[in-house]
Parts: sequence; C-alpha cells; structure tokens
Amino acid sequence: MELTAALRHLTDVRQAVLITLKRDGRPQSSNIVAAVGPDGIARISITADRAKYPNLQRDPRASLHVNRADFWAYVVIEGTVDLSPVAADPDDATVDELVELYRSLSGEHPDWSEYRAAMVRDRRLVVRLHPERAYGMWPDATT
Repeated sequence: MELTAALRHLTDVRQAVLITLKRDGRPQSSNIVAAVGPDGIARISITADRAKYPNLQRDPRASLHVNRADFWAYVVIEGTVDLSPVAADPDDATVDELVELYRSLSGEHPDWSEYRAAMVRDRRLVVRLHPERAYGMWPDATT
C-alpha cells in the first residue's frame, strides 16, 4: 500500500489504535486520535503516566491501525517515533505544540489558559510518528 494513501485515510478518520511494544515484546494497544501535519508526521497527545510512554521511551517503533467506519477496511502505518518533553510550563514548547495539535483536531478551545494549565497538570506530551511503511486493505488504497 502506498504510504501517502494510508496517511490520507488517517487524516480522514483521525481515530486509530496506537500499538507499542511492552518490555516482554508483546503489543500494547491504545485508542487514540491523531493528526497528520503537512510534514507527513502523525502527532498524538498522550500522558506520561500511561503504558505507551515508557514503551516508546524504551523502543520507538510503533504502528497506527486505522479502521474504516464500517470495519471492513483498514490500514496500518508503521514508523519510528520521537517524543516531545513532558509539558512543564503552560508557555513551554511542548504546550505550544499541544495547542497546535488540538487546533488541527478540534478547532479553537473556549479557554486556552485553562487548556495550557491542564496540559501541565496532566503531564502531557506529543508523540510524533514518522511513517516508514504501510499495509492494509482499503478499496481505494492505490489512489
């Protein structure tokens, strides 16, 4: 499957399953929403207290499994991630990136000050998945 087609499907659907590797090598999956930027990188907001964070710190390989709404088509985007620092201050670069991610997924927030404070309180960070290959079964995957 062509990588650009897979990314287009993720852009259209936004909901995916992030698959990381546990310490013992077995997969760990999490439902997430992702945005694909103009640079082709998929960005995901996570908290530092969830299993996917130490998994990705230990092993940066990850996959995004994207289903079509009717469940009968899917794509998997594999890649390597890099992680932003954990949000430490409402005005730091991580929170700025989280604001941009929010905007790309949901538009404007009613209270950006509260949002910025929540990102620090929640210990949020950005996962940046750099796509390397894709596979799957989506009827128009070659277009």
